[in-house]
Amino acid sequence: MNAVLSPASVQDIAELRQLYFEVYGHGYPVPLGSDPVVMRRLITDGTAHWLTARAPAGDLVGSAVVLTEPGSRIGKLVGLAVHPGHRGGGLASRLTGAVCDEAFATGLLDSVYATVRLVTEGPQQVVVRNGFWPLGLLPNAVEVEGCETLALFARYADGVLEHRAPVASVPERLSALLSAASCGVGIDYTGTRPVPCLGAAPAGAEPIELIAAPAFVRRRFLELFPAADDRFFPLHTPNAVLVAADGRFEAYADLDPVAGSCALVAVHPRPSAVAGTLEAVIASVTRAGADYVEALLPLADTEALEVFLASGFVPSALYPAMRRIQDRLHDYVVLSRTNRQIDFRTTAVSPLLQPYLGAYLSAWTTTYLPLHEVSR
Repeated sequence: MNAVLSPASVQDIAELRQLYFEVYGHGYPVPLGSDPVVMRRLITDGTAHWLTARAPAGDLVGSAVVLTEPGSRIGKLVGLAVHPGHRGGGLASRLTGAVCDEAFATGLLDSVYATVRLVTEGPQQVVVRNGFWPLGLLPNAVEVEGCETLALFARYADGVLEHRAPVASVPERLSALLSAASCGVGIDYTGTRPVPCLGAAPAGAEPIELIAAPAFVRRRFLELFPAADDRFFPLHTPNAVLVAADGRFEAYADLDPVAGSCALVAVHPRPSAVAGTLEAVIASVTRAGADYVEALLPLADTEALEVFLASGFVPSALYPAMRRIQDRLHDYVVLSRTNRQIDFRTTAVSPLLQPYLGAYLSAWTTTYLPLHEVSR
């Protein structure tokens, strides 16, 4: 189909909302496709590359967006949608390639990532055809049509991966994930030494207070992390804070009860300060409606990784060369924890993602099954 691609305009909002409804129904958990205020802001404030596709008759039949934010060199591909009546002609792939090319052409991005649904293999094939690499799985990450697992993919600007900062050692529970990344992205981690994991810290019994006041939380967050270099969880803005009863830490979270998910964006004074209290933190966000919690940590921060691994978080995805500091790019790892039973039977995991599935299952088994059960 000879669809015409063009930048989205404010005049397109009504048709875009109708498109997302026809593609996803009422289950689309992202305001980009449903909230006209958010859509207008993204179209007009310069932080998004948004392309639409129109059929020769003029009907709006496709949409794709790359979100960016000031000060960050990372974009996120979101909102890829093609009308059910116009599928099968390569329009999804064409939209993906065009909107990513436009974003990279600015010279302001090192990478663009996408979290892809695994209902079918089709979306995985679309991103791979457009230069994306598989980085891992996020089990039970979102509530769309039931609890769904997502896959993480990223596309890099030319030369970015060659400027990665080496990592000397990691907790041994990450070894399988690094091996999967070596297959998926072609990065050599043989020089990264696995070290034995420490035991779990004693669980604290003190209560955790959850404050869900978005404006206050943002102000407080910026007071504690005034410099962009002090905070790093791209395209996530905290809307809640979890505070220890004794005041020894404040954990900032992007809490989304609609999607059933929570991202721990930052911890003051440092991520490892939550040692011994993560169970209470998880209980608090679960009561607030999030069954899935994830944290993004530097691969080189062994102390923080040990704290989260000891509290039942499982290494799920690896994002090489995610963060630029001066002329070097640093690897990050996504650790996740879910309170729901994980069921991969209806998940379409393509061959490219199979190493990550094996790595996740290995890490989950080590975390949650007694050694004598594993050895049987």
